[in-house]
Amino acid sequence: MTDIAKAAGCSQATVSFVLNRTAGMKLSQATRDRVIETARVLGYVAPTFPTKPNSAPRAPAMDGIIGFAVDQLATSPEAVVAIEGARQASWNAGNVILVAQTLGDPEMEPRTLRVLTTQGASALIYMAIFTREIVAPSYLYELDIPVVLLNCYTTDHHFPAVIPSEIAGGQHSTRHLIEHGHRRIATITGEPWMQAAQDRLKGYRRALATADIPFDPQLVVEGDWSASAGYKATVQLLSLEHRPTAIFCQNDRTAIGCYEALKEAGLSIPEDISVVGYDDEEIARHMHPPLTSSILPHRAMGQWAVEQLDSANDANKRFAITKLECPLVERASVAKPRG
Repeated sequence: MTDIAKAAGCSQATVSFVLNRTAGMKLSQATRDRVIETARVLGYVAPTFPTKPNSAPRAPAMDGIIGFAVDQLATSPEAVVAIEGARQASWNAGNVILVAQTLGDPEMEPRTLRVLTTQGASALIYMAIFTREIVAPSYLYELDIPVVLLNCYTTDHHFPAVIPSEIAGGQHSTRHLIEHGHRRIATITGEPWMQAAQDRLKGYRRALATADIPFDPQLVVEGDWSASAGYKATVQLLSLEHRPTAIFCQNDRTAIGCYEALKEAGLSIPEDISVVGYDDEEIARHMHPPLTSSILPHRAMGQWAVEQLDSANDANKRFAITKLECPLVERASVAKPRG
């Protein structure tokens, strides 16, 4: 997926969603075609699996085992943080977490969930690594154990679901810059089809509107969550006749590239331009200067998911989506604008 993403000019997540035919993703046909053609040119072929996996009798349910299924485990730290939150909440009650990666594969995912239940899982946490609405597969509805959705939700509200409050997070990040006196604030987004990018941009625009700052489309540059995109976007912003005094990078990896471009241009952070990130990855506190960033609350979301399992038993109940705050961690990358 990394090879295909690099050649196709998109993120690894996009490649995963296209090749796994993930339902409910609002990707353009042009993007899908580009990814598939790139995979073909590079010689990659999709694996095949039996269309009817072997069924196995379910073992007697054992109290204290919680299944945790996530579509992508190795590509980002968020899943590990959520699992750790669930583990802490589970161990406090004497429970054990069994974790499985599914890649959202339509054949292997149901087999994986079946294994979790036959191993005695008496409840399931189902996580998507990228925040989004999902079309829940039928086998989730057919499980006779409590199911909680983490970082995703369904329109029918059949399952308890928790996601980050991304609009509020984007608004808080932008407002922080406004409170320091900035009025020409740029933002570098993620891929626009992703809900996190859409919501963080909504929060950015709401903060500007609330402060009576006119929206300038020149100050919004599309990225793909990568450091290289952050670098290119920052170079573009610096070429404007009236460059920004602050940049809201919609994740910390983008901010890494932003820092590099600013320093290459001979500009100081935050004396010349302030920078805010998002996600609060480990690297944020080690950047120079340390990066102000918002925490993605995946640990708290994992804890919340475990706490909701008892209330997830009612099949006739409809559950409101729970949104957890993304707290801003203030460090040394923001200051008042010069002059």
